[in-house]
Amino acid sequence: MMRTRTRIPRSVIADVEHRVKRLCEDLAAKLQFHGWHHVSFVRDKSVHFAERNGAARDVVEVAALVHDLNYMVRRNSLPTDGAALRRKTLFVAGVPLGDIEWIESIVVEAEMRTRSRDISLEAQALSDADTLFKALPVTPVVLAHKYLQENGITLRELAHKIVGEQVGKADEGYYFYDAEAAATYTKWAEANLVLWKCIVESLDDPCVEDLLTKVVS
Repeated sequence: MMRTRTRIPRSVIADVEHRVKRLCEDLAAKLQFHGWHHVSFVRDKSVHFAERNGAARDVVEVAALVHDLNYMVRRNSLPTDGAALRRKTLFVAGVPLGDIEWIESIVVEAEMRTRSRDISLEAQALSDADTLFKALPVTPVVLAHKYLQENGITLRELAHKIVGEQVGKADEGYYFYDAEAAATYTKWAEANLVLWKCIVESLDDPCVEDLLTKVVS
């Protein structure tokens, strides 16, 4: 959607970054997966994708900084659960009210669980960055257990969540929106989804279930 607007000043974006980073640091023990390491990665990649697809770079950057504030409100939550904290953070930092509403719509639009093929360029940039973090080959090895601990869910619940939310989008051809991202990272995404589908299958084996009860506290 075309908008006539003034770009968000760098000083305001820096203020948002400072506030979010401080929240991440204060809650580091609770944000083992969605901490500053995740936020900064998604911010950097979102800006990269926005510069390529013509989205409003400044709005995408701020949306990436605040996209997971819901995990600071409640564990295992949805983006909408962070709406009040997002609006407060952005308002105090000096983000214009119109942009605050736009950013909120981008965050909700980019959510993996509900996103569709036809979303805004800004939501595409944010979604591709967040999706790439999920598809990184290191994520299931290094970070999956941190997601379980942070959100208080079981491996079975996480496996079904990933397969249920992501496989259909991969099959329908919009796991990534950016063509270069798709060409570069689809092989990672495919391997990741095969792994999680195998995990779902393995958990139906009573011996595997028994094994996990013995080794997972």
